[in-house]
Amino acid sequence: MSRRVVRQSKFRHVFGQAGKAEQTYEDIRVSKVTWDSSFCAVNPKFLAIIVEAGGGGAFMVLPLAKTGRVDKNHPTVNGHTGPVLDIDWCPHNDSVIASASEDTTVMVWQIPDYTPVRNITEPIVTLEGHSKRVGILSWHPTARNVLLSAGGDNVIIIWNVGTGEMLLSLDDTHPDVIHSVCWNTNGSLLCTTCKDKTLRVIDPRKGQVVANNFEEPMALQEMDTSNGVLLPFYDPDSSIVYLCGKGDSSIRYFEITEEPPFVHYLNTFSSKEPQRGMGFMPKRGLDVSKCEIARFYKLHERKCEPIIMTVPRKSDLFQDDLYPDTPGPEPALEADEWLSGQDADPVLISLRDGYVPPKSRELRVTKRNILDVRPPTGPRRSQSASDASFSQQQQQTLETLLEEIKSLRERVQAQEERITALENMLCEFVDGTD
Repeated sequence: MSRRVVRQSKFRHVFGQAGKAEQTYEDIRVSKVTWDSSFCAVNPKFLAIIVEAGGGGAFMVLPLAKTGRVDKNHPTVNGHTGPVLDIDWCPHNDSVIASASEDTTVMVWQIPDYTPVRNITEPIVTLEGHSKRVGILSWHPTARNVLLSAGGDNVIIIWNVGTGEMLLSLDDTHPDVIHSVCWNTNGSLLCTTCKDKTLRVIDPRKGQVVANNFEEPMALQEMDTSNGVLLPFYDPDSSIVYLCGKGDSSIRYFEITEEPPFVHYLNTFSSKEPQRGMGFMPKRGLDVSKCEIARFYKLHERKCEPIIMTVPRKSDLFQDDLYPDTPGPEPALEADEWLSGQDADPVLISLRDGYVPPKSRELRVTKRNILDVRPPTGPRRSQSASDASFSQQQQQTLETLLEEIKSLRERVQAQEERITALENMLCEFVDGTD
């Protein structure tokens, strides 16, 4: 007499639950552009959603705690001349977000902690290099200010956002439209899918394809007959992959193991309404006190609702086995170090006491003077102590000026808010006298 052996896993009973009505974001005009991106990006501070906009492209940024009905006049981030196709938060600065557009440009924005009274129209930097629309963005997981973009020109460009310059351009690796791009854990390799039905593993610094045309899959999972695009989200801490079908109404999730059959179906979260897009919260933004292991932000036509994945546990103590140390916001490398060939794993943090965000740093873009990179006309000489001292003084002066500009900007913002309040009071007074 045989008995069926049940596979042991702490994630066998993970269940999904939609957020309550007061946790949703209402009256949001989600973009109707036909594109395969998730239209939504989230981090522990902000929720960003690509929205409908006349005469260009825009996305909306909401503080995570600002749930409920969104004012129809809520400011947007509005600088592109064409529809926004993709957005991605910087993993090393929760106030910095990049956007890609049909207008062939990538823009990087600094989002203030306060809610602005007007649209944000001035990006920190505009990155121009693609000849066709840009539809894919992905920040480097460990190097500061390194951003990848992929466009309809079948080209992948890697940028240094801190200087506004192009670091690498992969022009000849894809013969057709690029569908998706993903970094590996330490950012040494890229994985791409393409319209030619080929999956490529690329070393971007060498500009070489190191593996492709995988003939035999490790596992084959039949999904359903839906023709919607799948949005995959992988959590390396739990080895769970979540598959969200765009236009579908379910999230299927699987556990990945090192032993055959490698892929193990766990469960399916189903709801009544289809999803227009999906945002995936980084691990440091979860509520560890409730054994929350994943949180999605599901886009409907006019709203966004959180979907919480939880492992049922009776104990109120911190569950070490559910929350190994996870990548934090501190970069492990500078852009120049990565470009020179260095690799480093993510800097990990503990979630035992919950995640406490550091004080946000302002992203500063240094425009390099073309005269500084011209070859010297005479014999090269080493920098003297006086030259070094003068350069340091210049740097200190520049930092002082930037701080003064920031202070002036904040004062102007405060005065604008005061003027607006006084105008409103004046209108009320005039209406009262009439």
